[in-house]
Amino acid sequence: MIGARAGDGPARNRVGDFPALVEQARTWPAVLDALEGDVHDAEETLARGRAEEIAAWGRRSTDWIPPSNLGPVPDDLRERAARLLQHQLAVAEALVERITQSQKQRDVAARMSYAPSRPVASFIDRAL
Repeated sequence: MIGARAGDGPARNRVGDFPALVEQARTWPAVLDALEGDVHDAEETLARGRAEEIAAWGRRSTDWIPPSNLGPVPDDLRERAARLLQHQLAVAEALVERITQSQKQRDVAARMSYAPSRPVASFIDRAL
């Protein structure tokens, strides 16, 4: 598999190094391995639930471009590639939902923190 996962050696920059990993791949199985590793990393990030890491996935600015030097995906790998695409789409949707949820929570917290204070009832005991 291209790239190291947690516990497999040196940690990699999950957001920045993926295009380089695919460029290093010389075969379609290696390309699919790299893509599967990327999806796995995104799922691990979702499982940890750290908002800043999840948001980093949403800020990725590079789109994946299939390698032109490998030709079309071989017939025996098409089913694997189709399953991977469905998995990628499901994880991407989960990332978008989590980012949206986090933004909504931050918006609510900001409104609560800076809203004018509500009047407090005061009671005066006139019997004294």
